[in-house]
Amino acid sequence: MSETSRMPELATLPPEPGLNRSLTLMAVVLYGLGVTIGAGIYVLIGATAARAGLYAPTAFLISAFVMAFSAASYAAMAVRYPVSGGEAVFVDQGFGRPVLGLIVGLLIMTSGLVSAATISLGAAGYIGQFVPMSPKVLAGIVVIGMGIVAALSVNLSVGIAGALTVVEVGGLLIVITAGFGGEPETITRLPELVPHSLDGAVWGGIFAAGLLAFFAFIGFEDMVNIAEEVERPERNLPLAIFVTLGLATLIYFLVAAVAVLRVGPAALEGEAAPLALIFSRVTPFPIWVMTVIAIIATLNGVIIQIIMAARVAFGLASRGRLPRLLAKVHPRTRTPVTATVIMTALVLGLAVSFDLTGLAEMTSRVTLLVFVLVNLALVRIKLKGIGSENREGEAAGGFDVPIWVPAIGAVLSIFLMIGGT
Repeated sequence: MSETSRMPELATLPPEPGLNRSLTLMAVVLYGLGVTIGAGIYVLIGATAARAGLYAPTAFLISAFVMAFSAASYAAMAVRYPVSGGEAVFVDQGFGRPVLGLIVGLLIMTSGLVSAATISLGAAGYIGQFVPMSPKVLAGIVVIGMGIVAALSVNLSVGIAGALTVVEVGGLLIVITAGFGGEPETITRLPELVPHSLDGAVWGGIFAAGLLAFFAFIGFEDMVNIAEEVERPERNLPLAIFVTLGLATLIYFLVAAVAVLRVGPAALEGEAAPLALIFSRVTPFPIWVMTVIAIIATLNGVIIQIIMAARVAFGLASRGRLPRLLAKVHPRTRTPVTATVIMTALVLGLAVSFDLTGLAEMTSRVTLLVFVLVNLALVRIKLKGIGSENREGEAAGGFDVPIWVPAIGAVLSIFLMIGGT
């Protein structure tokens, strides 16, 4: 049989399954809130209060300010390049160096894996209130279970995460309402949360706490890594990023204010389940209610971080930067199952090897470094006038920022890295 006669047969082979572009704006916002809120306030409010004392809420505001500029840069980049493995593509396009894009992709994967391990240890702290087992064993069980959920179809896994997000945000709203409603004079004490001097020791503690607080905001950037599964990404991704960051900032500040004004930094220091303690002090409900909500919140964070890491691995592999095996999409779930299994195994290894605070700081520094590179990539793109089209070759409309926004974003990210040491 000739080569020509075989051509029609080859042409009829079914195409490789791709990711499913089906996530709505609401689903993406819930995804962002789930990983952001679940990853931080439920786990690290105690450690943040221990470093900054009464000024812990200020540390959260500083971190949010740093985040805002980078969030704008991410939103502008997501409009240009709505693809999986977002940051790696952003840096690759900005600097024209595929190796640098690969490095950034690996850093983002590392950040997601370390973050998932951190949150799994936080989950173990809350689960340990009910189950007297080793925290490492509990964390391992959490990671395996959430890895299975992450391998499901994106609509199902993100839907589960969205439902859990509603529960975890509801728990924080109960704390805020009871915290300020139980003692209305707490509102008049809010000015005490901002230092009125330039004392170096005070601000050193705030910036050190800011690095931990920064971890609590990690999440909005994950949304660009599921861009290939988002409906109308040029509109929905920028909106989702800013809604997520705005809501998280408001909730964090108010919860931190309740924590330090109603409970006190000393009581929170070293507490394995800090939100449960705060809940028991300011509400009439039994402590187990918040413990259950906190477990839901932390489980949610693990699911979403594994999803994100797997999508970054998929994005890199589909562009030939990593082994092609990681780009395989399961025909039934339409998710990168192989990548998800591998990411879950790596998270498991980290969770049983490190402590919570060390993992959180590691994640924050890696993420800040990526923020610097993404911001600089956007500066370079704007200077060179490139990136005005997305991968389909259509003009990228919608959200954009002036060049000074990514420039300030890069400087502030470097400053927080230095100030937090």
